[in-house]
Amino acid sequence: MSVTSLPASIDETQALLERAGYVSDRALSTVLFLSLKLGRPLFLEGEAGVGKTEIAKVLSRALGRKLIRLQCYEGLDIASAVYEWNYAGQMMAIRLAEAGGTVDRDALESDLFSERYLVRRPLLEALQQQEGGPPILLIDELDRTDEAFEAFLLEILSDFQVTVPEFGTIRAEAPPIVIVTSNRTREIHDALKRRCLYHWVGYPDAGRELAILSRRVPGANERLAREVVGFVQAIREKELFKAPGVAETLDWAQALVELDAVALDPALVGDTLGVLLKYQDDIARMAGSETKKVLDGVRAELTMG
Repeated sequence: MSVTSLPASIDETQALLERAGYVSDRALSTVLFLSLKLGRPLFLEGEAGVGKTEIAKVLSRALGRKLIRLQCYEGLDIASAVYEWNYAGQMMAIRLAEAGGTVDRDALESDLFSERYLVRRPLLEALQQQEGGPPILLIDELDRTDEAFEAFLLEILSDFQVTVPEFGTIRAEAPPIVIVTSNRTREIHDALKRRCLYHWVGYPDAGRELAILSRRVPGANERLAREVVGFVQAIREKELFKAPGVAETLDWAQALVELDAVALDPALVGDTLGVLLKYQDDIARMAGSETKKVLDGVRAELTMG
């Protein structure tokens, strides 16, 4: 993986993302440039499937930096997120020392709680210097954790150091590039948000979504791509339980290409709605005459355009 220096301007940031396959708008490129320039974590909030996680992956590829991902979930604790001790290895060392007959307790204790038995989890690993420069630390879906973990994370992001009672304090030589994402299933505390630069990642407009689809699903012809984007844009205006994100748009387009589709028709849309929509109530709402109505509207707009 080749290493690239940090971009020196907003335009360079946007070009960097586009070269790595991410179609960004000006606002996102601006806040990402400022995050890199100021050394501040970037907090990305938005609906699931709009490309928040992908930003960290693309940045890792574009800069040639290691990506370290902490996938958050309910009940996430320090042992899973920061560090734990290799207890099996420690017990084996104790038994071998006892079997040898001469146990220097001070030396044994020092050895047991040394780097040798320290298991680094994502947050601690991100504080370690990596080849190519400080890594990209992705803290994904922070809203899935509880407030206690959020408070602990705030402490790490404030000083970029972790204290291990038996070992000492571990500090980052250079802070990692931190990207935090949230699907907003709950509100994140203001104290943590204040440590970050904030950006809301919304659904893209039709032009940008078409550019994303054309780049990511090159097998889709122009007519199919335009009809897919138009259809998805239209049903996002409906009262659905979960509107499709960009990820679902790409999945649907790829599925249609695999079916050798060159354009949409009501039957084809009805047969493949399960790729686009993930809840039965939403599929039922869009089935039958509603699909034809939306599709007719999309074709009328494309004809006028």
